[in-house]
Amino acid sequence: MPQNLYCWRCDMELPMLDEEEWAQLAPLLKVAVSEFMEEHRKTGVSLREAQDAGVLGRRALAFYRDLTGFEETNLNALWHHQIAQYGPPCAHCGKPLRTPRAKLCAACGRDRVLPAD
Repeated sequence: MPQNLYCWRCDMELPMLDEEEWAQLAPLLKVAVSEFMEEHRKTGVSLREAQDAGVLGRRALAFYRDLTGFEETNLNALWHHQIAQYGPPCAHCGKPLRTPRAKLCAACGRDRVLPAD
């Protein structure tokens, strides 16, 4: 089930996908990239033009919307809406660390508090 977490790239809290959900979305993202590359070869359309036309990754965006209820419009944002890419919540501000291995919180600048051994 999607979990609302703060995304530092989007600068907002939004639904992040667990591993099972991500396993369903990832192939749709890869298809979107392949479809864009093929269209680019045929017509020369740019990535920006494809995004602006609303044709880039429609299936992936629709899957994410149906799963989360959140109307994401930026296909690239979906690549980092995966819980496993983030670390635990910061002990000071509560926002997730940018990566599981982060040693400090990018949101508040405090050192990561590691559990006692």
